[in-house]
Amino acid sequence: MKAAENQHEERALIEAAQKDPSRFAELYELHFERVYAYIVRRVRERSAAEELTSHVFHQALANLGKFKWRGAPFAAWLFRIAANSIADRWQRMARESAGNAALTHDMPGDSSEPNLEQIETVARVYRLVDQLPWDQRYVIRLRFAEEKSIREIAQQLSRSEGSIKQLQFRALQNLRARLSEKNV
Repeated sequence: MKAAENQHEERALIEAAQKDPSRFAELYELHFERVYAYIVRRVRERSAAEELTSHVFHQALANLGKFKWRGAPFAAWLFRIAANSIADRWQRMARESAGNAALTHDMPGDSSEPNLEQIETVARVYRLVDQLPWDQRYVIRLRFAEEKSIREIAQQLSRSEGSIKQLQFRALQNLRARLSEKNV
């Protein structure tokens, strides 16, 4: 029953956005984390993932009028746009770096369908990080998203390395506990 309600709500949001593009923001908010998680797992470069995610939503908004509801989740359409955008990026990079064997070797063979369960898990982790206390959230973002060292974070926050390690430890414990609550 819950899935049918969600499907009905999503369809209503899509139809509303097709009539009034300013309503697309609701679809964006609903799907941003999933699309970003899907892209970042494939390109593994934060700035490129952010750029591609932005591109996906621009494309989706520009082509929303062409979207036809067929019962599949809207996210599936967004993932297809994302997959095409990633493939286009790799092709463009390969052309720009013609003859660079290392680049073509690193290209993902990503024509497969996205693993929705993995994407949902990554999106859930992003949401849970956002719910952490400010200092824990900040340390996690600096440490894992920006790949800063403990020393760099300690200097940036004017704290000892030990206190940063403790914050990181508490944040990871907090995330583990929240993730296990959700999996029960």
